[in-house]
Amino acid sequence: LEDLQDAFDFCYKVHYQPGEDRSRDPHYTRQLQALQAKLQNLDQQRRVRGGQAGLVGGHGHSSSPAQTCVCPQEVLAQMQQLLGRSETLRELLQQELGDWQERQQHSCLGAPTNTQLRPLETWFTELGQRLFQLRQLLRALRDLQQKVTYERDPLAAETPLLEQRLQEQLSDLLKSAFVVEQQPSTPNPFKRPLVLRTGSKFSARARLLVRLHDRNHRMEATIHIDRFRKFNILTSSSKTLLAGDSPQEGLVCDFQYLTLKEQKDSRSGKGSKGVGEVPLVVTEELHLITFTLAYAYCGLELELKTSTLPFVIISNNNQFSSAWASILWFNMLSSDPKASRTPQPSPWPRLAEVLSWQFESVAERGLSQDHLLMLGEKLFGKA
Repeated sequence: LEDLQDAFDFCYKVHYQPGEDRSRDPHYTRQLQALQAKLQNLDQQRRVRGGQAGLVGGHGHSSSPAQTCVCPQEVLAQMQQLLGRSETLRELLQQELGDWQERQQHSCLGAPTNTQLRPLETWFTELGQRLFQLRQLLRALRDLQQKVTYERDPLAAETPLLEQRLQEQLSDLLKSAFVVEQQPSTPNPFKRPLVLRTGSKFSARARLLVRLHDRNHRMEATIHIDRFRKFNILTSSSKTLLAGDSPQEGLVCDFQYLTLKEQKDSRSGKGSKGVGEVPLVVTEELHLITFTLAYAYCGLELELKTSTLPFVIISNNNQFSSAWASILWFNMLSSDPKASRTPQPSPWPRLAEVLSWQFESVAERGLSQDHLLMLGEKLFGKA
């Protein structure tokens, strides 16, 4: 297309002279006919289906009647098909990601499950590469259309719609690809995740599953804590998104050795509650850390956000058991980090499964049916 367009543009500027009456000049007539043929050939290469372009009036007008022609290279039609397939693939990846997030949540409760992200990262990256390739192709077509256009130009009509559809797919893919790989946890392997203590160090890590970045562009990630009592992060709350030593290590923002300190309210001497929140016991307050990433690649700029699972902040070890009970109960019943924090009743089969995970995580062996039957009778009495 570029070669055809450059040839037409050169001939147009050299031979076409609007405003002059040269109808009796046979040489000029032959030049116009050759120029018209070049434009028709260019139009056929651009067009999926539609009318032919006319030369009269220069680059911007058409005088020929509408005729049907089929493009030998239906680039735009193929791109429509590819975007349809990529949308289907993105929906499948979203389902796989949802399954992984559920496994990660169960893992935090002690369930023996696989939480590796490598397969998902490979699939997300492959789809991201293909979409960015289509985006580059569309931008090249748009540049051609800006150089030479005419009435009923298929690039002028269809390229903007394809660009909008592709932009939406890339945005959705990248937003879902930013995930919390490591939930907030302390370095002590005997402590449960999602229960943090003020003044003690903890860590959390987010990962971008689309492993595409511009090494010349610095992408910054920040964190903040939502709701209930106010806390200050005593260490840095921003990090640069880093690639590992090898491409296989991916793009991560790793916040290590974080420390929390409660921010006192000068008017009351106590931590302030969130607006409209009912005061809760400290061990029932569920907090979130939100990661925000300023992503930029190949001219595309987006703000990506992801949040941790709810966690509890305590001030002494005596609060740990109650705090863990809150974490266990919420994550047992909900998969939405921003769902209602009001405790809901749990069916016994679900609670029994989670209790078995608790034993297996510390004793390497879960509870048998006899064990669960005994616990059920202790709680509810014999049937």
